[in-house]
Amino acid sequence: MKNPLLEWDILPPFSAIRPEHVEPAVDAVLAENHAALEQIAALTEPSWETFEAPLEALADRLHRAWAPVSYLNAVMSSPELRAAYNASLPKLADYDTEFSQDERLQRGYRALKEGAEWAGYGPAQRKLVDDALLDFRLAGVDLPADKKARFRAIMQELSKLEARFEDNVLDATQGWQEQVTDESRTAGIPADSMQRARREAEDRKLEGWVFTLDYPSYSAVALHADDRELRREMYHAYATRASDQGPMAGRWDNGPVMRDLLTLRDESAKLTGFRDYAAYSLADKMASSPEEVLRFLEGLVARVRPVAQHELLELSEYALERDGLQKLEPWDLGYYAEKLKEERYHVSQELLRPYFPAPKVTSGLFQVVHKLYGLAFSEVSRADVWHPDVKLYELRDETGGLRGRLYVDLYARIGKRGGAWMDETLNRRRTAGGLQIPVAFLSCNFPPPLEDTPSLLTHDDVVTLFHELGHCLHHLLTRVDYPSVGGINGVAWDAVELPSQFHENFAWTREGLDLVSGHYESGAPLPEDLYRKMQGARHFHSGLHLIRQLEFALFDFRLYLGAANAQDPDFAGRTLEATRQEVAVILPPKWNRFAHSFSHIFSGGYAAGYYSYLWAEVLAADAYGAFEEAGIFDRGTGRRFMASVLEQGGSRKAMDLFVEFRGREPTLDAFLRLNGLAA
Repeated sequence: MKNPLLEWDILPPFSAIRPEHVEPAVDAVLAENHAALEQIAALTEPSWETFEAPLEALADRLHRAWAPVSYLNAVMSSPELRAAYNASLPKLADYDTEFSQDERLQRGYRALKEGAEWAGYGPAQRKLVDDALLDFRLAGVDLPADKKARFRAIMQELSKLEARFEDNVLDATQGWQEQVTDESRTAGIPADSMQRARREAEDRKLEGWVFTLDYPSYSAVALHADDRELRREMYHAYATRASDQGPMAGRWDNGPVMRDLLTLRDESAKLTGFRDYAAYSLADKMASSPEEVLRFLEGLVARVRPVAQHELLELSEYALERDGLQKLEPWDLGYYAEKLKEERYHVSQELLRPYFPAPKVTSGLFQVVHKLYGLAFSEVSRADVWHPDVKLYELRDETGGLRGRLYVDLYARIGKRGGAWMDETLNRRRTAGGLQIPVAFLSCNFPPPLEDTPSLLTHDDVVTLFHELGHCLHHLLTRVDYPSVGGINGVAWDAVELPSQFHENFAWTREGLDLVSGHYESGAPLPEDLYRKMQGARHFHSGLHLIRQLEFALFDFRLYLGAANAQDPDFAGRTLEATRQEVAVILPPKWNRFAHSFSHIFSGGYAAGYYSYLWAEVLAADAYGAFEEAGIFDRGTGRRFMASVLEQGGSRKAMDLFVEFRGREPTLDAFLRLNGLAA
């Protein structure tokens, strides 16, 4: 049987990939790689050309077979694809661990570091070798055989648990609906959201309107429905997804999965000589110790919490005055915040939405990239994609040279996991046959277009798109020829959000908004009065937003500091409750099970690392300050940022790259100012 996962060159043939191709492709590549590794590991005098270059080729071969599968499982999930994907995960985990526990390969990297060629290596080569040696340590390469075997078994089991956690969240999100037949209950919900709810009902052969837990549908109710009971019902279902509570109690319960994940991660950390998983997680990050992370987060809590308390008090007084509401509940926060913002600043997400049709935002975003860096995106016609909504673009520099390719998949649909993210398809790599051009995926979950209306984005959606494109540019623009330290690879996890959060700032500038906005009917750009109102409202409830992020980050970090207690059935719940008592300004109901769908820290790579968003935001705000000083679209500053940060990838330490661009280490000043907290 011909297998498209094994036969593609420049771009994956998505239309030809089937679930039955997955396991045979994985098995074939792993078998070939194992045989090749035996020859490489047996080298007595390894050199870059005989040792590291072939290892990079093996990694690339496996990535080519697996990246399309992993991505399709996230955006076009089906029972058959999920089964093939999950069946392959333990095999891949076993291969990775076996590689990282191979003492012969470790000796090969040590030989490179200690050999005569070392003096002639460039920064990227040196960083690659140092990173590899750290990875060997983190995988327990020096452990006795029995402990090595145990670590390997843990890695296999963790790969299954992480996939099960994500599957449970997806199934719970798509397994619940709220049918409304009384139109009076939908008062306040925007017209386009009502149209989608009507279409959802028709698709399910039901009367009236159907609202789901997919975020565009959920947020339409949470932010705009006048019917408080409808908001409560939606919140109850959303906040209890994949748990032992709520309307789907026990059906896809992640509680046991979380306990096992915490326990096994803690055991893996201790096996490799760390006191807990938090310390293990920081081994390859910018932060030097758990104590430094806690000081950073707790220091921000001290600054932010009084602001958030004041904002909540103000919101409570507003709800009491407006509607006689005696007690503000979590399902009231978004609703009254939208009302207060609209009343105070005469602006709202819904008022802005007509000015941000998705096609205009996308083309304008590419214009922003051109103004900053002199780069140009162009759409590829007749591309082989997995869904009709998906578009493929080429990215070229000022000389016309091809720098990368980008798949863009913007809209929510059944079988697509929630949120927004980027992923790698191909890494930049230089071989004897030439240069391999990097390729990336960009995914969001914006409301899909209607029959007569394009998808209309909120300004929050626009900021999200800028964020994810920042990640993609980091991957596509790398000048590093070694995939292990090129693009987003090899970048300290608490710095990897720097390019994404940096680019968000341009979605707030007049210059940027002029490019991405255009009324979907008239084409008129965002009016000046609306722009001024947006700027006035920019810091509205910034304290409440930041305190929520701090709650998430502290919960995550403390969870992994104490994961030795994870087998206590309520360990995660008690840790979250204790963090909320200290940090939160409004406490959710006891039945709230936020942690059960917190994919970032249980299945998304942010375990003991959610603080990275805030850590990197400090870097991003300070970097953006250089553009405020020189001019928002100053090409010279843009080229310096591209050369110092985007093109360098993980080839050097993140702090060194930041200092190269900014001329100094970062400070909190710009972060506090951009969040309205400078005073």
